[in-house]
Amino acid sequence: MRQTILTRTNLAVLLAWCLFATCAGAVEIEVLHWWTSGGEAAALGILKERLKEEGIDWKDMPVAGGGGTQAMTVLRARVTAGNPPVAVQMLGFDIRDWAELGVLADLNQVAGQEHWEQVIPAALQKFSRYEGRWVAAPVNVHSVNWVWANQGLLDELGIKPPRNWEDFIGAMQKVRDSGRIALAHGGQPWQDATLFDNIVMLTGGPEFYQKALIELDAEALDSETMREVFERMQVLRGFVDDNFSGRDWNLATAMVIRGEAAFQVMGDWVKGEFITSGKQPGRDFACFRFPGTEGTVIFNADQFVMFRVNKELKAAQQVLASEIMDPGFQSVFNVIKGSVPARTDVPDADFDSCGKQGMADLARADAAGTLIGSLSQGYAAPAAVKNAFYDVITAHFNGELDTEEAVEELLDAIESVR
Repeated sequence: MRQTILTRTNLAVLLAWCLFATCAGAVEIEVLHWWTSGGEAAALGILKERLKEEGIDWKDMPVAGGGGTQAMTVLRARVTAGNPPVAVQMLGFDIRDWAELGVLADLNQVAGQEHWEQVIPAALQKFSRYEGRWVAAPVNVHSVNWVWANQGLLDELGIKPPRNWEDFIGAMQKVRDSGRIALAHGGQPWQDATLFDNIVMLTGGPEFYQKALIELDAEALDSETMREVFERMQVLRGFVDDNFSGRDWNLATAMVIRGEAAFQVMGDWVKGEFITSGKQPGRDFACFRFPGTEGTVIFNADQFVMFRVNKELKAAQQVLASEIMDPGFQSVFNVIKGSVPARTDVPDADFDSCGKQGMADLARADAAGTLIGSLSQGYAAPAAVKNAFYDVITAHFNGELDTEEAVEELLDAIESVR
């Protein structure tokens, strides 16, 4: 059941908001985000409607581009010009970078009133809070170690969800032999890095992932395990069609939806595209963890930060943050978006089988300490380090570097940006 504003915000904030809304009518807030695909836009519409009920008009500022790289470029220009948006969708280390500059609004008031610290996983709080202040409201938790498949194509070819690397390669070979595309993929650096996330976790496990991608341990980066990672990336490249370069992720998803391709390795935002296309899990598409990564969740959480604004807009920011964290909204939003709630106390009753699995996996990983930030999504390393990985991963995936050259380039690139 949806909570009321009175129970979710400090009374002083509510009174200030009511006074402003009464005197001036609906207030307009400009929000910068990159949710432009069909499933993303549908989910975002839920939040816009809820805010409208509270007297807040959402002024859309969409910047297309999965991963948010283009959006962060636009944001820097806006902030430099002294005209930041009221709220911005943001990921991981980008949140911490902006918090260090001292330009983000303090959300402690609403967070304390609603006890966010009790319901948000600790791994997310490392990015939602900075020096004791809440600076971001997480709307969901995505994970990137998923495989999405066209169920009809799997049934036609007699393919069961693979449980290990060898099974997965065998399944993709069977698809390729049938004349279809085995792996739908978009040739963009963040998508290449998403494959890399999965291969690192499969090949080395959580401890190696932590050492290599988060701690940037030189021995791990220069290990035989890392060489095997790059070798396996080359194997995956062999199952991608020749027209993959520059393809957006949702266009790759459409290939799976239409049955042109069997598999896609991508975060669970993919499910929103299936759902808005009228597809159902188990009947039209399959979802399963990337083989060999079961028990871990390589996460990405979309969060909204608020920039410092004038007094008239501060109350609206508090309402926006509270709406984002409302349990009812988190359920409705994530059912559509394909992700799972950022709150651990949201029931899974309204979620489909993929969503229920995602919520159960998140709870287990949170308890086991295997909820690990994604490199590709900016939760494992700061932007400079992430981009250094991007450059090497993409160059290798495109055949510009062999495995040994990729390891050497990666060591040099990381050393230069540490």
